[in-house]
Amino acid sequence: MSKPIFDKHRTHSDELTNNITVRHPNRNVNKGADNARDNTKNRQQPPADGENDAQIATRLSSAIELPPLLNKEILTQLQSISSEACISIYMPTHPSGMAVNEEQDAIRFKSLLQDATKQLKKAGYKDDRITSWLQPAYELYQDTAFWKRQNKGLALFAGDNFCSYIHLQQAPVEKAYINKSFSLAPLIGQLPRAEYFYLLVMSKKQAKLFRADDYGMSYVPVANLPGSDVAVPWSAADGSPIAESEFYGISGSSTDTHQFFKQVNDALKTAVLNNEQVPLLLAGVDSVLPIYRSVNDYPHLWQAALTGSHEKEETGSLYAKARALMQPWFEERENKALQLYRNHSVTALASVNLAEIIPAAHYGRISHLFVAGKEPLWGSFDKETNVLNIEGTSTGSNEDLLDLTITHTLMTGGEVFYIDRRKMPERSDIAAIFRYEES
Repeated sequence: MSKPIFDKHRTHSDELTNNITVRHPNRNVNKGADNARDNTKNRQQPPADGENDAQIATRLSSAIELPPLLNKEILTQLQSISSEACISIYMPTHPSGMAVNEEQDAIRFKSLLQDATKQLKKAGYKDDRITSWLQPAYELYQDTAFWKRQNKGLALFAGDNFCSYIHLQQAPVEKAYINKSFSLAPLIGQLPRAEYFYLLVMSKKQAKLFRADDYGMSYVPVANLPGSDVAVPWSAADGSPIAESEFYGISGSSTDTHQFFKQVNDALKTAVLNNEQVPLLLAGVDSVLPIYRSVNDYPHLWQAALTGSHEKEETGSLYAKARALMQPWFEERENKALQLYRNHSVTALASVNLAEIIPAAHYGRISHLFVAGKEPLWGSFDKETNVLNIEGTSTGSNEDLLDLTITHTLMTGGEVFYIDRRKMPERSDIAAIFRYEES
């Protein structure tokens, strides 16, 4: 029986034998240089004993990148994967800096692969199966270019004839999971929030619109928006072009400024805000804010504003200020859900009892799930017999019930909130609102 390619030529855990050709490309074969990798590309590994051409092709297949913007469809795909073992690896990464130059992410990734190998061996899996599952991941470890194009985090999922990865926009907790299904709970907090808002940066002569969400902010070109790069001067009532000084409010008079902002308001309403119900945040000096408010007819203008001159500010800095000011908007949905829980807390429609919550998730009864703890909750639940077992540790045959509860809630249309324990109902680790009472 062949040993794993990353294990069979080692005399002990971190030392290579001196008389062997290493099967990974770009690996330094000198003793003690386990972490060094050269930049040689396209060097295939020799076949293992007894491998045929089809097996070699399968072994050398690359991992597939999944879209970085997570959604329920991606989670559904990952949840549907059936495998003898499901390997999930999460780690923070660095998009730039010394950590990239020193290949720190690749080194930590290799350590996580070794941890996964130990867990798989402890669970009784054979070396050739471990090799087939982790081979594509080791190819990523060898790919120097891959580690130079990271975001803030990486998630990798490997199993029977499957290996995919996601560049994450937020850094996850570093860990390797071995389970009967992929561990998806760390991804839930990275799902894009439904909340977003618009930011209007303005002066007496300029106006720019941005769209911002939980991850960042981007410029929105608006046709006919005066004072913007895509402005097309509108015609006066008699059809004649508006004079440039009047159009841009250059004269600085209150009448011109009022007219300028009226045109901005009308352009936004026509091109962008007509069907929106999200906040519009203003950014400008104190003298222009009340003038714009006086002509605004968008009903969701945010009460607070970013005061000062921001038209030349770098987008990242401007976003950070706007996002901090809009924190109440991002917490609004969560606060409403918590209030709904309190309203139902004396009924059978709300619970902090695991024995009620876990089965309810499998049956699609949960409308709102609140989670404070992120540690795995090992056990098993038999949907046919309705028998729930909570166990302290992973046995190789049990599952992370917290992970399953979260993913089942999402897959059946429920909402999941990660909440500080201080805000949790009854200071519990988990709580739920049910769609209907159990019959």
